[in-house]
Amino acid sequence: MLRKTPRFPASAARRTWLGRSLAATALLSTLLLPGLPARAQTPEATLERQRAAVQREQTAYLQTLKELVEIESGSADREGLDRIAALIAQRLRSLGGQVSLIDPAQPGFEIYRMFDTPEKPGPMVKAVFPGRGSKKILLLAHMDTVYARGMLAQQPFRVEGGKAYGLGIADDKQGVALVLHLLALLQAEGEPDWGQLTVLINGDEEISSPASRALITQLGREHDVVLSYESGGGPSGPDGLRLATSGIAAANLLVKGRAAHAGAAPERGVNALYELSHQIMQARDLSDPKVGRQLHWTLARAGLVRNMIPPAAEASADVRVDRVADFDLIERELRARIQRKLLPESEVSLEFERRRPPLQASEAARRLAAHAGALAREQGLALVVRDQPSGGGTDAAFAALATRAPVLEGLGLRGFGAHTTNAEYVVLESIAPKLLLNLRLVLDIARGQARW
Repeated sequence: MLRKTPRFPASAARRTWLGRSLAATALLSTLLLPGLPARAQTPEATLERQRAAVQREQTAYLQTLKELVEIESGSADREGLDRIAALIAQRLRSLGGQVSLIDPAQPGFEIYRMFDTPEKPGPMVKAVFPGRGSKKILLLAHMDTVYARGMLAQQPFRVEGGKAYGLGIADDKQGVALVLHLLALLQAEGEPDWGQLTVLINGDEEISSPASRALITQLGREHDVVLSYESGGGPSGPDGLRLATSGIAAANLLVKGRAAHAGAAPERGVNALYELSHQIMQARDLSDPKVGRQLHWTLARAGLVRNMIPPAAEASADVRVDRVADFDLIERELRARIQRKLLPESEVSLEFERRRPPLQASEAARRLAAHAGALAREQGLALVVRDQPSGGGTDAAFAALATRAPVLEGLGLRGFGAHTTNAEYVVLESIAPKLLLNLRLVLDIARGQARW
């Protein structure tokens, strides 16, 4: 059960936040019909009451967004990730959650290591909110960004022209803030009707979740519904709900040649750059857009100095698939092709990392998305449900690996400019509609009014 407001700490800063984030709660008494409890209102009156509550929540939401953006939390920045995790954990405790800080650096913690996995991946914040009902609902967001420490100076938080700008604001600090303020609004609705609501905020999504993937899969299996809060559409709308995302892999070619003087004795060398070029050219036709299979060579490096036959070379390809079977096809083809060498004395090897599985639309997800679409229409929100991947991958795919539960992605705000240094923003006018949609959707799930 979510506890009442006396549970909040008494510090001045936290009292200030409490006053902001629960302003909607104070408004409710003026909107209820005389002598009529909230749940006995007509659907129209309930919707107007909730609409007013989320409108009042926007100021507090923007303040939370500012606080999150002003903590730099790149995936390899453990100090920054610890700071932002502590802030999120405190906020979740203030809302009555049973909070755990999970540190992957602890001895014995299983980490799926890839070429860019930090020695100590970022922590996870997990919060459990028990209720009196039966449905178990999982909310997902991530607190890490793609940016290195110091880049915040190029894109500090600011509000301008109907947009809120900031480093990592669209991906995915808007989602973290939305979860926190959704919980405050749910609290204003009274005793929760779910059996358990679980929040997981991880710190390694941008590097394919090496530490959190196993827990996300486990929690997906243990819950009846998974709602994920990545950005929900572009700057000009409409809002989008995603039921499918791409699987992601990385292919790394390593070529070993033999150095020699490029002028005096080039024939004594084995040119690793020539061999790498041959390998790339013979592996450039593995994409098939009709089935969502893509392989694009994106990075290459060779040689040491201009006047030396390069003794080594390497290249990396970005791989995207809509079907798990296409990971197998691409890896099998690449391993066969590297046997066909241009220079017999060269050595060619392949590393193939399966970084993230695809999320495939299920019938359960389609039915729940249809319910969300009906709620959106009632409140005048344009919502497009997309059940085909568009090239991006998310943690929602890990949550879906071992469950038949519906998994919905893209429940966050509309925004633009993720992974850029000076143009990332969210659209202010999307705050209230998305808070309202999520509030109504979670309540319907908890009360058994949403079917799948």
